[in-house]
Amino acid sequence: MREIGTRLWYYFYGILIVLMIWQAVAIVVNLPIIPTPLLVLDNLLNIFASKIAIHGLYSLWRIVAGVFFAIIVGIPLGLCMGYFKSWDKALSPVIYLTYPIPKIALLPVIMLLLGLGELSKILMIFLIIVFQVIVAVRDGVKGIPKETYYPLYSLGAGVFDIFRDVLVPASLPKFLTSLRVAMATAISVLFFTETFGTQYGMGYFIMDAWMRVNYLEMYSGIVILSYIGLILFGTIDYIERKVCCW
Repeated sequence: MREIGTRLWYYFYGILIVLMIWQAVAIVVNLPIIPTPLLVLDNLLNIFASKIAIHGLYSLWRIVAGVFFAIIVGIPLGLCMGYFKSWDKALSPVIYLTYPIPKIALLPVIMLLLGLGELSKILMIFLIIVFQVIVAVRDGVKGIPKETYYPLYSLGAGVFDIFRDVLVPASLPKFLTSLRVAMATAISVLFFTETFGTQYGMGYFIMDAWMRVNYLEMYSGIVILSYIGLILFGTIDYIERKVCCW
């Protein structure tokens, strides 16, 4: 409990610093385009349940779904590429060819093929995260010394045992780091995709408020989007402390 309290204090400390900087900028600029944090937070409390909550849930659902499918696909592929040389030789050229392509450039193609619904947005999140997961897990497995396997072989361990007891634990730190790095990009791209063909999502809410010149609602949406990121990063940190305690 003490560790949780310490973590929450650090988060509160970070939020306080951001609010102080925001307040200072609002005072210096003194324009409606940058309202003070107090006005935005007051507006946020008034409209959260009636307007923003549904948009935040839609955005969070899309991110979680994209991350889930990226994990389901990326971890097994990364493990196999790191352990089996034939898998690495066959798939690495494909990964290297497709990984550098800006995923946002694929948005028009994906929307033409899959439409403007949920699937295209989730697929964008998936494409952003899955390549980083594959490469991070593969490199984590490749970093394991070959001598680590010899005692397991002599004791009769099978491939499943090696994957479960050696490869997965060894690759977890790099996997979680790659997930943390990819998450920020995923949220940014999600914001962009939610401005097309949808009536729900934080991207839609923020851009709609901007078009209506409602700066209080616009900043309220930005605050919620930042809190979604905080929740996701905090969740990854918590998982890392639990599963990578060594």
